[in-house]
Amino acid sequence: MWNCRTEGLPMKSIGIFISMILALTVASPAHPMGGAGREPRTPKRQKLRKVPSQRAELNLKEVAFKIVYETYRETEPSNAGFCSKPADGGRPNWELYLMNADGSNQINLTNTPDVDEMYPHVSPDGTKICFVIDEVESRRKVRNVYYMKIDGTERVKVAENARQPCWRFDSKKIAYLKGEYERYSDRPYATSDLIIYDLQTGQYTPHPNKSLHHIYAICWSPDGNWFVAAVQGGMEYSDAILAFEANGTKLFDLGWWGVKGCRPEFNLDGNKMVWGETDWNLCLGDIDLTGRTPRVTNIQDVVQCLRKSKVYHVDISPDGRYIAFSYGPFRGAQQVGGKAPGWNICVSDLTTGKWVKITTDGNHNKEPDWVPIPSAGQ
Repeated sequence: MWNCRTEGLPMKSIGIFISMILALTVASPAHPMGGAGREPRTPKRQKLRKVPSQRAELNLKEVAFKIVYETYRETEPSNAGFCSKPADGGRPNWELYLMNADGSNQINLTNTPDVDEMYPHVSPDGTKICFVIDEVESRRKVRNVYYMKIDGTERVKVAENARQPCWRFDSKKIAYLKGEYERYSDRPYATSDLIIYDLQTGQYTPHPNKSLHHIYAICWSPDGNWFVAAVQGGMEYSDAILAFEANGTKLFDLGWWGVKGCRPEFNLDGNKMVWGETDWNLCLGDIDLTGRTPRVTNIQDVVQCLRKSKVYHVDISPDGRYIAFSYGPFRGAQQVGGKAPGWNICVSDLTTGKWVKITTDGNHNKEPDWVPIPSAGQ
């Protein structure tokens, strides 16, 4: 029989304590901002394959959108790049490639043997790419942010000791993160302040939330009002996906809605979001940014793989029908600049759940980003 005087508490004190707990339980809202609380995960629409299908099972030749990605391979003997000396070939380094959605017509956009270009993100109008370069300045390695035209010409440096750039959806501004240290680090979360760069005026504007720290993989919402990002070991978060105001200081943990993992990306309409939940699955959810707080519902797995492999760097196509992502052996490193031998770019049909490899050379192929088709007159 339970002893009411256990731990030295009289019966009356225990009764008061239990009453207080019950009162707090009833009074506490389901959501810290008064929302409805976490929703159950949506059942899968179909059983997902954990290995890629044969390429012939997806007809991607008719997909109008191209894909840009990073790859580690020998530079082609050419003077087409933007290196400080003629390209002599035979030197492995990171390059940015452009290809069709079926993997055909691969073009080296950079072709630079003395610097490493990585982390490409295409502007929403489809005319430019922002990216990072690891280069040597005054005998020290540094990561810098650049942008260029979609054909690889007219390269412009945006910032030094900077990383993780993304576009505002009018293609007129670039957001990026400052490096946490003066000394080079390849850790994705070695970041401090978020800065906004205006391409037309050249003005740099710090984000109003000065506490942003150790965030990475930032993505700007199409309405211009929100960012989503992953965080690791910063702002009292061990590992989470956050949404925070683009023009304010409010910040929300999307884990309340069951969103966990890293590397979130919006679709072009801003009503869906994709991200990697673990090393072995990619997720899709509906996101509502019109209320008092961001809300994510209808979460479902869209890609799964075997435990001996990894899937990362997911991006949703402009028409919302496909996703592109990186896939390869588990030993590969997913961070920017991390070597990933055997990794390839894959495309999945969100209707059927089938996915195929569209590159097959395994040259550390990562960070795919869809290229929107420019509208008439652009």
